[in-house]
Amino acid sequence: MHVDFTIAIPTYNGENRLPRVLEKLRTQTGVEKLNWEILIVDNNSTDGVAKLIQEYQLQWYHPFPLKYCLETQKGAAFARARAIQEANSEIIGFLDDDNLPAPNWILEAYKFALNNPQVGAYASKVHGVFEVEPPENIKPLLFYLAITQRGEQPHLYLPFRQGLPPTAGLVVRRQAWKDHVPEVPFLIGRIGASMLGSEDAEALSYIQKAGWEIWYNPTMEVEHLIPAMRLEKDYLISLMRGVGLARFHLRMLLLKNWQRPLAFFIYLVNDIRKVILHFIRYRTIIKSDIVAACERERLIATLVSPFYLWHIKISKFMKIDSTDPCMQNRIKNS
Repeated sequence: MHVDFTIAIPTYNGENRLPRVLEKLRTQTGVEKLNWEILIVDNNSTDGVAKLIQEYQLQWYHPFPLKYCLETQKGAAFARARAIQEANSEIIGFLDDDNLPAPNWILEAYKFALNNPQVGAYASKVHGVFEVEPPENIKPLLFYLAITQRGEQPHLYLPFRQGLPPTAGLVVRRQAWKDHVPEVPFLIGRIGASMLGSEDAEALSYIQKAGWEIWYNPTMEVEHLIPAMRLEKDYLISLMRGVGLARFHLRMLLLKNWQRPLAFFIYLVNDIRKVILHFIRYRTIIKSDIVAACERERLIATLVSPFYLWHIKISKFMKIDSTDPCMQNRIKNS
């Protein structure tokens, strides 16, 4: 049977979060004529996710199937890659297990795909729903919590100018992903205590570089549930450190090979300048101003990013047989 749309939900220990997402999907409107499916990708959870989905499947009397698969390789990038493999449709909408889609989200996502065949991926308008109200002083940082609010008009993401959206509420064309995103990416997502993320930006960079357009579509709306701990200083600083450490890899993906050596030195000089200027401007308030502290962490991490990532690459090369095809692919794409 032809499937028009797949909702892919990667999850790690999302037993308590998934029921709310599934309830929002069960009550979608305007989708009576669509053939669609829900795919849960369990990223090697240690809670009761598998049992939860099994119980749902036993009582599932909806025309759209609820599917489950297990991805044992930890990392959000691996979970999303597995979703691309398992999906039966060309259009795949990604929701995290803390994302609640609006009642018309599927309909608006599908319509946008039909009307814009040149678009390889497009992002939702994402609202933050906070367990506790964010203090006024940290609101400049909320963008980094996968909150995407770029106005009421659809628009194109331009290379080098606007960054790229998060995968919360992101819709992609399966073929664009399969043809251009490496099976084993360099950035795989936050695992354990590591906050080295930006795996979503890496995937979209490959799609964009291949000539597909990346868009923002505000008619698709999603609520992102954000627990109180993500507003704490330690978490935010760790998050900003991860953003900075991934920066060099993402910068290089936008460039041709011959441009990269010169760009490395230009970026290095500019990053040193930014760190110095930030220190001069904020040195007296760095301990009391959380935004200044986070920005310092991001700037320093960006400065050391090439050396940190080269160290990771060399360490992995030393530990893993370099003749392994997966390892070769990862080294090549870094």
